[in-house]
Amino acid sequence: LRTQHITAAQSIDFHRYTSKMKNHHIVIAIAATAASTVSAFTPGPLPISTSHHPVQRYTPLFADESSSSSSGTAAAKAIEEGTHDELMYALGVNLARQLGDVRPLVENSEELTQVARGLLDTVVGKFNEDNQRELLARRGDDLNKIIVDRANNIRKKIEEAGKAMLQEMSENPETATLESGVVIHPLEAGPDGFGKGVKPTQASTVKVHYHGTLPDGTVFDSSLGGDPVTFPLGGVIKGWQAGLQHMCEGETAMLGIPAAMGYGDAGTPDGRIPGGASLFFKIQLIEVLSAGVGGGPKLVGADGNELKKNSEGSGLLGADGKPL
Repeated sequence: LRTQHITAAQSIDFHRYTSKMKNHHIVIAIAATAASTVSAFTPGPLPISTSHHPVQRYTPLFADESSSSSSGTAAAKAIEEGTHDELMYALGVNLARQLGDVRPLVENSEELTQVARGLLDTVVGKFNEDNQRELLARRGDDLNKIIVDRANNIRKKIEEAGKAMLQEMSENPETATLESGVVIHPLEAGPDGFGKGVKPTQASTVKVHYHGTLPDGTVFDSSLGGDPVTFPLGGVIKGWQAGLQHMCEGETAMLGIPAAMGYGDAGTPDGRIPGGASLFFKIQLIEVLSAGVGGGPKLVGADGNELKKNSEGSGLLGADGKPL
């Protein structure tokens, strides 16, 4: 049984189905908590890039600064590697990455400039607590409405993109579409060939490697770079249950899962998977650990486990009942 990891190169198969909807799913989480002080999308601090750029010149914050002839302004001056200025800039980058990409919420550069001004004025204390409360009380309803409206438009685009990708997958002659709408695209055969070997059942426990993305190609979960994952098949989303029961031990396949077989209209509580989003997984079914069906006869050792090639010992019992 092959247990090699799915490589980064293999994951390129996702790109043929990927649309250009990058980062739009973040907005869904923002809209879901528009009236709350706690964001549903709050990823932890992300590593700061370690690529080397000795001198970098960053874009001015506001549009009118770009026309300034003064090269000494803080926003436009060059930042050298290793300096305190670079460290503080890195702090801002890290905080911004925790906030997420707000660009899908705005429709043009002028709106983005005003959003940036609001952030900066609040962070530096130019806009005090009383002013903040007064503004949000006065424009809060309008703010909630525009966030929800724009988020709903983006969500509709995500849903449409997912359906289009599933349709594209289903039209590939190498794929199979189940009654549930789950699309299976076999990529690599198991040791006995495609469609041959042990298959899991609803009651099975399986060991897998997997890589999951949204319709825009955003990776929301993956076991790559780590150990394979073991879990009972009956405890995962319906799309996995349906798809894996059509895979054989050792096979690698692409699964396209419609929202109804994933996280439905609600999505996940943390907002990483928006409601209505189709999901796309590359899965390597490494081993069916229990309750499998099919496959050839197997020899079982004295410990009750299946004998495999290159296993130590014969697996046979002597006259005293002990392993030879």
